[in-house]
Amino acid sequence: MDYSILLNAPVFRGLTLEEIKSAISKTPYQLRKYQPGTIVAQSGDPVNSFMMVTSGMVKGEMIDYSGRVIKIEDVPAPGAIAAAFIFGNRNRFPVNVVTVTETEILLIDRSIFIKFLKYSDDILANFLDMISNRSQFLSEKIKFLNFKTIRSKLAQYILQSAGEDKTEITLSMTQNEIAEYFGVARPSIGRVLSEMENEGIIITRGKYLTILDKKRLTELTIE
Repeated sequence: MDYSILLNAPVFRGLTLEEIKSAISKTPYQLRKYQPGTIVAQSGDPVNSFMMVTSGMVKGEMIDYSGRVIKIEDVPAPGAIAAAFIFGNRNRFPVNVVTVTETEILLIDRSIFIKFLKYSDDILANFLDMISNRSQFLSEKIKFLNFKTIRSKLAQYILQSAGEDKTEITLSMTQNEIAEYFGVARPSIGRVLSEMENEGIIITRGKYLTILDKKRLTELTIE
């Protein structure tokens, strides 16, 4: 395992390479390697370990009742998998976890992970930050799923990216990534953006977007 990549892991934020090596060396763990397209965990499986991607990438995805696959997020190295679901009464994977590339994952058994958190106040604080951030992310995801139309979802996404006072923004995701985030077809995003532009609500230039009519854009969120 390349320890240097762990310097960028959220759970080790602020620690030196030597401190990370010391923490890992005192903790029993496993390293598992997977080929692309492998199902690492299925929705409903128990979360028995802290899991961190040490190389490669996995994605979380769910399948709705119509059989449509909705990607929730990508987790590249050195991200953690289902960190917010290690503890609690319903500690099960909320989505399927599938490898995108050849991937290596570090696993620390839950009972051992509790001791690992006690190794350093920084590690414990970092982990608490991680699960808080994950809860906030899931809360935002639920918001988007509650919007009924693509126009309303996209309007909310643009307004959220702009904040209170910006009218010019750089989109953080490509149209393909936005489509996956919303669980819709890629052409639908391009079509809706074109409609908004034709209606004089926005102007787009690749990832750059200017809001021309914020009032109308806000109205689209309740369509």
